[in-house]
Amino acid sequence: MRLALTALLVALPAAPAAVSPRPPSATVTVIARAIQPGEIVLLDLTTPEPWSGVRATAFDRPLAVYAPDAARWRVLVGIDLDVKPGDYPVSIEAANGRVATHTLSVKPKRFPTRQLKVNEAFVNPPASALERIRKESTLLAAVWADTAPEHLWRGPFLRPVPHQANSAFGSRSVFNGQPRNPHGGADFLSPAGTAVKAPNAGRVVLARDLYYSGRTVILDHGLGVGSHFGHLSEIAVTEGTTVGAGDLVGKVGATGRVTGPHLHWSVRIGTARVDPLSLLAVLGK
Repeated sequence: MRLALTALLVALPAAPAAVSPRPPSATVTVIARAIQPGEIVLLDLTTPEPWSGVRATAFDRPLAVYAPDAARWRVLVGIDLDVKPGDYPVSIEAANGRVATHTLSVKPKRFPTRQLKVNEAFVNPPASALERIRKESTLLAAVWADTAPEHLWRGPFLRPVPHQANSAFGSRSVFNGQPRNPHGGADFLSPAGTAVKAPNAGRVVLARDLYYSGRTVILDHGLGVGSHFGHLSEIAVTEGTTVGAGDLVGKVGATGRVTGPHLHWSVRIGTARVDPLSLLAVLGK
C-alpha cells in the first residue's frame, strides 16, 4: 500500500504555485476645458506603486511628462489646431514595464473667419524682404525644436498682461480676398508701453526684431512648452538668460506687420499650436 500510494503521489500533477495578485492599474484624471483642436489636456496619473522613467506618446509624437510627487505623474498633451475630430490613443509606459492608456476623443471646433480690407502692402511682402523672411522662418523652426529636456516652469502660469484677449485663437483671416494661415495665438488690446511679464519661469531663446512679429521674445519653459511674444516696443531680456514668473520681458508695441499696438502671445506644446487661454485654464491660477 505504501508503494502504491507513493506511485500515486508521484503520478499526480504538482499543485499550481500561488499567483500574486496583479496590482491595480493606474488612475488617469483628465483636466481640460475642452477636448478640441487648439486645446491643452493634462492627464494626471496616480499609480498604486512608484513608477519611474515614464514616457508618453500621442499623435505620433512624444509628450511632456513630469512628476509633481512620488505617487503621481502628469502628461501634458497639446492638440494642434489642425487636428481632425476623432479618437486618438495616448500611450504611457514606465521603465518597470507598467503601462497605461487613455483615449482622447477630439470633438470638432469651428474657428471664425474674418474678411479684412487692408493696405496692399500688408498682404504680400515686397520681393526685397523674401530672403529675410526665409531665414527667420528657418531660425524660428530651430528655436521651437531646441527645447530644454527638463521641467523649467514652476507653479501656475500667469497672464503676461492684465487685459483680456480680443482676437480668437485659430481665426482665419482673408486679406483683400486672399486667405491666410490661421491665427496661432491670442491678441491682447493692451496700450502701448504696457509691461509684458513672463507667464512662468523659463530660458530666453530668442530676443530680436523679426519681419512679421517685430520685436519678439520667445521663452522656453522646458519639456517642449514655449511662449512667443510679438510686436513689442521694447525688449527687456537677452538671449541665453533665465527669467522667473512675473519678470519683465518687454513692453507692448506695434512693431512688425500690425496696424496698431497690442500683445500677441502664442504657445507651443511640442509641435502643437495651442490657445494660450487654454494654458491659463489648465495650468493657471
